[in-house]
This record gives sequence, C-alpha cells and structure tokens, in this order.
Amino acid sequence: MNFTRWSARLPGTQRRAAARTETAVSPDRRGEGSVPAARAEPPADGTAPLPAVDELPARDVLDRVPALVALVHGPDHRLAYVNDAYTAAFGARHLGEPARDALPELTELGLLPLLDQVLRSGRPRTLKSRKGPDGRSYTFTCTPVGEPGGDGAVLVFATDVTDHAEAAERLRASERRQRETAVTLQRSLLPQELEQPDDLRIAATYQPGGTEAAVGGDWYDVITLGGGRTALVIGDVMGRGVRAAAVMGQLRTAVRAYARLDLPPHEILQLLDGLATEIDANQIATCAYAIHDPNEGRLVYASAGHLPILVRDEHGTVSRADEPTGPPLGTGGWMHASGSIALGPGSTAVLYTDGLVERRNEDLDEGIAALERALSGATGTPQVVCDRLVRSAGVTADHDDDVAVLVLQHPARTGSESELFRNAALELLGGVEAAPRARAFASGVLTSWRFPGDLHDAGVLAASELVANSLQHGTPPMRLRLRRTDRRLIIEVTDGDDHLPRRRQAEPADESGRGIAIVATIASNWGSRNTPGGGKAVWCEFLLPTGRPM
Repeated sequence: MNFTRWSARLPGTQRRAAARTETAVSPDRRGEGSVPAARAEPPADGTAPLPAVDELPARDVLDRVPALVALVHGPDHRLAYVNDAYTAAFGARHLGEPARDALPELTELGLLPLLDQVLRSGRPRTLKSRKGPDGRSYTFTCTPVGEPGGDGAVLVFATDVTDHAEAAERLRASERRQRETAVTLQRSLLPQELEQPDDLRIAATYQPGGTEAAVGGDWYDVITLGGGRTALVIGDVMGRGVRAAAVMGQLRTAVRAYARLDLPPHEILQLLDGLATEIDANQIATCAYAIHDPNEGRLVYASAGHLPILVRDEHGTVSRADEPTGPPLGTGGWMHASGSIALGPGSTAVLYTDGLVERRNEDLDEGIAALERALSGATGTPQVVCDRLVRSAGVTADHDDDVAVLVLQHPARTGSESELFRNAALELLGGVEAAPRARAFASGVLTSWRFPGDLHDAGVLAASELVANSLQHGTPPMRLRLRRTDRRLIIEVTDGDDHLPRRRQAEPADESGRGIAIVATIASNWGSRNTPGGGKAVWCEFLLPTGRPM
C-alpha cells in the first residue's frame, strides 16, 4: 500500500495528516491541499541554502536511519512501510498484510495489544528492552499517526539496545555474585550448630534479605560458660554487603573470647565497644548480651542500642527487658549497665534483630507490639516458636532486610525428668568444722542421688578442695552448692572475697597451693567468676557417664 492510496481512504483531518506525511515522504509527489514547505532564506555570504525541515525527504531519511521503523495502518494493523534496517534485522516483509502475519516478531514480543492502546488513546507507548527473534534487544516506541480512536496508523520505532542490555545484565550478575558472596560469608560466620545447654532449649534462624543491598551483618550465638551458665548474644552491624559481614565475624569471634572471662554482660559490651572502634571508627553495631543462670532463675543482660528482649512467662504474659540500654557499639565513651528479668521454668525468651519488626511507614513500637502478641500465643518447641514468629512478621524470601531470631526456653520439668535435675546447698560459716561438714554434706547428697562410687568419691574430693581454698583465701559468707543435670554434676563454692584463684605449680616443699590443681585434674572443667556484691564463685563440673543408672 503506498501513501497516496492509503490517504485516499481517510476522511477529514486524518486525510490531511496523511497528505502532510506524503508530502514529507516524497516532495515531488505532493497532493492537493498539502501545506507548502517553508524554505530557508539564502545566507548572505552566498553559500548554498540549508533546506527547511519540511523539505527533507522523510522517507529517504527513514530508509537510512539505523533504527528499525515500520508503519502499520488501521485496527488490523496492516503493514504500510518498513525501512531497510527493519528488513535487515528481520527479513523482507509483504506490505498490506496484517501485522500478525507480516510482522510476527511483534506478536512474539506482545506488541499488538500495545498498538491497539496507541490507536485508542492517541498517545505514544514504549516497551523497553525486549529481546527479538534475532537475539538482540530492542526498545520499541509506538507513536500514533492520525486522530485517536480513528482509522489511523501507528509508527513503530525500534532502537537496538543490545549493548546496554548486556551491560545491565553483567551488572546484575555482578550484584548477584556479590550478594551470594556476602550471604555465604554471613552464613559461614554464624554458628553452624547451636550449643545446647543442659537447662535450656534453644533454636535460631537467619533469613537474608531478598536484594543485594539487604545482606547485612546480623548475627547470634550461644556460649556455654560452665557451671550451668549460658551466654546468649544477638547483634546487628550497620551497613550492607561483605564489609558488614566481615565486621560481624570479628565481633562474634571477640564475643566468644570475652565470654570465657565470665564477666558481667555490661563489661562484655564495654570491651566490644572499644574493639568496634578499633575495627572501623565509622562502623557501629547494636548488640544484646545476656547470661542465664539456672540457680537464679533470671536472665541478666546488657544492651548496646539493641531492641528489647521479650520474655513470655509460664502463664503467657509477655514482658520487655528494655532497660537499661546504652548506645550502639563503636560510639565510645559510654558506661553500659546490666539489668535482669525473670526466666523461670516454663518461660520463653526471644532475641531478634530489627528486620523482624521494622517496616517502612510504620512505627517501630507497632512492630514490637505485634511480635509480643505473636509470642503470647506461641507454644511448642523453640524451633516451632521461631518459625511462627518469622511467619507472623511476614518475612519471606524477598524480604527487604535480613532477619536473625534466637529463641530459648527454660522448660518446666516434671515426672521422671525432674529427677535428673536436682539442687542442694549448704551455708558455711567458717571455722575448723566447715571442711568436715562440707565433705559430709557432699557425700550424703551424692549418695542420695545414687552416683556410682568413683564419681561419688571424685565429687566429695572436689567439694573438699574448693571449700578448703575458700576457707584459706576467701571471707564469709560461704556457700557450697551441688547441682546435677541430665548430663553433668556441678559443684560450686561462693564466698565474699573478689580475688579469683588461679592454677599454679606448687613446689615440693609447699604446704598449700595444690587444691585448684587437684580439682582441675579430676574434673572435666573448672572456672571462677566474680559475683554481684564483690564476691566470687569457684566451680567445677563432671560429665556423667552415659548408659549407667543413677
């Protein structure tokens, strides 16, 4: 179909527009009623005049442009024109046929509905970066020619954007590799298997964010301190990517090292604060560090700008451990403080990062309150509770931030299980009768717990040596405590002196100095720590033999 025959079918305004198109395409074949082209005035210097835009041979221009051009007419989009670039890309075309036959590539790319929209609305539409049958990528712009809703035409202009598309794909692939590297590093630095203390049941989960920018430095850890005590840690390094994950790894390693000192939570955070400043003065992190002592039935904690720990008691009531809280790690110059919250039998505690509760355009307290409601009705094992909290918060694979959750339960033990967890304590006032009383008490307790003879004798000896050490180097009040779990026997002596004992090699002529060495030799593990109020506790533990009745 040529322009003259096509325009003859158009009424009114569309015919006049087509006449202008024909004039532009071929100035030598101007039809009746065409608008004369404006001519440029000849330059004063006598050089050749520049042609006006209306005088340019539009069809010749369209034939020569490197972009792909096609013109389709009418509601069935009959092909009226294709340029040489279009033919070179997709092959020769038959004019006059509907686009679905003449331009099958437009059908494959889903452009026919777009052509309908352009005809109806009279407005241009663009389809970005679609791969054609030749394997190259094009951006298609469809521009109406004629009145909206009429029997007009659509000019299809396709620009080859293959280089841009390939560059964008390379960039996306690089971003995916960086994200995969960050996620791999992140997961490798997290605990591969959680330590499971005797008195707690623990589960955790980590969910990376769904975009490269969302891979951050969330971490958690569980550290058995000995003597039945357990440290629980959760933190969040500000920033994203490999750098945040690397800083997280350094802080987590430092926490495990500092935890062996068995310091109060706020002192651990003081040490971490200084280390975070040394790692990177511009890098900050939030952290919550808590210690569970089964003898106290409480969770002692300190927070460096982290979200409050939530505790659900045996009745389903949820409380926040939100005071005291100091600034994030890496800010320096702040004295952190420890607080405590009850964690008795039947209780559940949750430590989490902000990805679980923080949402755009939503107050943070609303997210924490929603988590409290979800926790109040959450029952089952720690892993079940953990999964339920993540689901209730709407965390999915494409979540916009990474999420770490640590759930711990202090189970209420009943029946035969309760027989495996026992406590016994004796107050010692000092004096020459303290050591014999301690030995007699330990012997009676271990006998009542039906320990075998070798473990009974080792426990009595350890209790005697710890009490003797306290009598010689400590001050009243003194207490001997024996505790058994399903896995170990723990013996602990506390007194009012804050000087911590150390193991040393006694000389043959020395009359003392061998007590701690003896305890360290016969026990599976031993240690000491300072207690609130200026005293200390010295403990040791024995692993129970498996498969033997107790």
